[in-house]
Amino acid sequence: MIDSIFIAQTGLQGFENGLRTIANNTANLNTPGFKGQSTMFGDLFYGQSAFVSNGGLHFGSFGNGLATLGTSINFQAGTLQTTNNPLDLALQGQGFFILRDSNGTIHYTQDGQFKFDTNGVLVSSVTGEDVMALDGGGNLVPITIANLQSNPAKATGTITFGGNLSSTVTTDTVSNVTVYDSAGTAHTLSLVLKPVTGTPGSWTATLMEGAIAVGAGTLVFQNGRPTAGSAQVAITYTPAGGAAIPLTLDFSANVTSFDSGTTSSLAVTKQDGFGSGTLSQTSFDAAGTLVLTYSNGQTVKDKQLALGQFQSVDDVESIGNSEFIAKGGSQWKVGVAGAGQFGQVKSGQVEMSNVDLSGEFSNLVIMQRGYQACSQVISTSNDMLSTLFGMWNK
Repeated sequence: MIDSIFIAQTGLQGFENGLRTIANNTANLNTPGFKGQSTMFGDLFYGQSAFVSNGGLHFGSFGNGLATLGTSINFQAGTLQTTNNPLDLALQGQGFFILRDSNGTIHYTQDGQFKFDTNGVLVSSVTGEDVMALDGGGNLVPITIANLQSNPAKATGTITFGGNLSSTVTTDTVSNVTVYDSAGTAHTLSLVLKPVTGTPGSWTATLMEGAIAVGAGTLVFQNGRPTAGSAQVAITYTPAGGAAIPLTLDFSANVTSFDSGTTSSLAVTKQDGFGSGTLSQTSFDAAGTLVLTYSNGQTVKDKQLALGQFQSVDDVESIGNSEFIAKGGSQWKVGVAGAGQFGQVKSGQVEMSNVDLSGEFSNLVIMQRGYQACSQVISTSNDMLSTLFGMWNK
């Protein structure tokens, strides 16, 4: 009977551990990236015993109680919650973000709450650990925008036109032709087109800055389309006090010359220069590549997030803060979003806890009943011992 008390005690300890796991899961119901756990039980070793029954000697094995083997982690994906913060990231797949702490230790997590710290380094908002990317050589490197706060100006090289130049007008002017110099200063020019006398379909294209001609070329149409040799007019523009800017006036696409009376629709469709800009937004695309948006309308892509994936659940050990490490020196796969089963990156969303509250409440009832039953066994064994001692005293 004393053995029964000790056996029941192992049950009390086991169900207490199970209750602790349930309490931890429930407490982390709203923890981003948290993975729920379940307690694993097993029966303790069996010992051989001899006993007399019906006048004969018999042998058998009797168990010694409940063994708490540990916990298993549920890696099922949690629901994605929209935050509208472009640096909050979630993964739709089996990948984990890779973090590196101040000691150089690599951690893995599906909690994608990130931010840029005061040094311009992308870190976990929870732990402050560096978020890792892959460089061209496949090495893990931090993501920093310290030297990417501004986008340098680019001088205009090509001005593209579109529309119809009426073949019957005596002159046509395209106003508001913007040209950027190498310093990012915008200059507003105009393009004046005049037909060449005696040469049908030929036009003189003169680039003007105010009343001053800064360059000219010839544009020739055949059957209403620019000829291949004249569709791109080369002009060198030298702004006052600045360096010369080679320009190409491109009429090769979507430009025609048909009779439309006195109305022409020829206009600038685009030009490839721009002024300098400052960083206005940072985000990540579905491939986990950092996208930088500048005030001058330019976007630049930088480093790509590194993702990890474990081979077996035996390779994973939980260390808190919704983070994991490679257990026992095991190696995780390292790759990028869109490759294999690493998944896609969702910007502006966070993966929440995968805890199923209804399941936890069901397990709670089971643990409670098991604990009550074991306590009843101890109480009954105690009553039986009291009866036995009472018989001895008599």
